[in-house]
Amino acid sequence: MTQFRKIITSLTIGSLILVAPVMAASQTLVPKTAAELTATECSACHMAYQSGFLPIRSWKAIMADLPNHFGEDASLSEAARAEIESYLVATAADRNGRDPRWLRKIPQDVAPLRISELPWFRNEHGSRRLAQAKANPNIGSISNCAACHKGAERGNYGD
Repeated sequence: MTQFRKIITSLTIGSLILVAPVMAASQTLVPKTAAELTATECSACHMAYQSGFLPIRSWKAIMADLPNHFGEDASLSEAARAEIESYLVATAADRNGRDPRWLRKIPQDVAPLRISELPWFRNEHGSRRLAQAKANPNIGSISNCAACHKGAERGNYGD
């Protein structure tokens, strides 16, 4: 190895040794994306449902009443609440201004709060399967999607 290459190699390795701890420390200072924050905060208590399951008006209603989130206090800092709501609204079922067919069946002044009460959910699962799920102690609730759909947290419900 030439003298020049030895110097360059030494400088490169030396700079990596000096910079690596700084880079690692800065990783903890980088804020999470809205999607990551949503997943982290929501999945602290339940599966973080995909935002496309509900319309904008539903997400706004849910986020406006976090101290009474289905009987639990899910309060967040205002900054976290606003960032999560912004993400949910931006990725909601009706985000592009056009309602999916299933959403057209719900009056505009109604903000459905439970995915399990939506017409498409009831149609997809059927009343018999929903009753069986409710009665199964391993499932516990029809809102426990991951009990039957192993890929639910990744948005895969095809199993």
